[in-house]
Amino acid sequence: MVQGPGVVLGRKGVVGSVHFITQDFWPHDTSLWVKDFHGNDRRFVYYFFRAYAKELSALDVGSANPTLNRNHVHPIGVSWPRSLEEQCSISDLLGEIDDRITLLRETNATLEAIAQALFKSWFVDFDPVRAKMEGRAPEGMDEAIAALFPDALEESELGWAPKGWRVLPIGDAVEATGGATPDTKNPAFWTPAVHCWTTPKDLSGIDAPVLLDTERKLSGQGLSKIGSGLLPVGTLLLSSRAPIGYLAITHVPLAINQGYIAIPPGGLLPPLYMLYWCRQNMDSIKARANGSTFMEISKKAFRPIPALIPPPEIVNAFAEAAGALFDRLIENEKQAQTLSTLRDTLLPRLISGQLRLPEAQALVDKV
Repeated sequence: MVQGPGVVLGRKGVVGSVHFITQDFWPHDTSLWVKDFHGNDRRFVYYFFRAYAKELSALDVGSANPTLNRNHVHPIGVSWPRSLEEQCSISDLLGEIDDRITLLRETNATLEAIAQALFKSWFVDFDPVRAKMEGRAPEGMDEAIAALFPDALEESELGWAPKGWRVLPIGDAVEATGGATPDTKNPAFWTPAVHCWTTPKDLSGIDAPVLLDTERKLSGQGLSKIGSGLLPVGTLLLSSRAPIGYLAITHVPLAINQGYIAIPPGGLLPPLYMLYWCRQNMDSIKARANGSTFMEISKKAFRPIPALIPPPEIVNAFAEAAGALFDRLIENEKQAQTLSTLRDTLLPRLISGQLRLPEAQALVDKV
């Protein structure tokens, strides 16, 4: 047991990752941890290692599994402020940015939970219908929206459902398309880098279900090699393999590789509705996957999944309510990414002494 707060570094598998642990903890043997801070500010030490994460990852000595040997870390010469006061001031400034990012992402988690709860209430539990069956006014909605819901349930192939709602294969309600990867050895497909192109890797580390940018970009010639072309803003991306289940709404026009099922706007069910539908039905989606090397849900297997189709007026009412929440989520995520970029820019310059605290504080205040 190590007394927190402490600093832990990835030793195997995730070389270069750095974590600040606020509570007491047990370090696993796949990690390195700071045993003695020698009187330095603990959070400053954390930010120091964050600033040199790339250098740490470059010390990988593993063949199959990335490995960091502490004997290679110990001799590295470093330069940092001797003054504990200056160390604390730097860590306080960077911590202020991190706290703001954390608050924004906690807010986004709340917004997502509200939208998911609304979807479940309307389209899974049928709370407005059940309220009307019991002679009560549906909660949380005005009379105009409440009037859109029926006052009875009937049997369907998916079980009890609101009277008048249809069941269709999801492929009849939305367009499901895939993508491709142009030859990566042909530079003409990648230069000039103009059009966003995404793989599921872009979704693996996102904190909110919105894709604002992509790691790689295609040239116009590369884009011509992808049959689905440039998909519009507002398209839902569902990773279809390695792994199945990453979800995000695009905020930029982009092309996709073969690891996605993409659902663009224009169907009976809008992409924002489908985001929460996919979450609610992920077990059914994964159950239709197959594969020898890795599990994959093909478009052919995805399209027949039966889905309950509410009247368009109710779908539109949900899209409007959830859309207002999602707009806030997007703005919060943009701000969080701006702050992350600022923090990562300031971090090495503050640690090395290239940037003084008053100058850094001015940049933070401006943002």
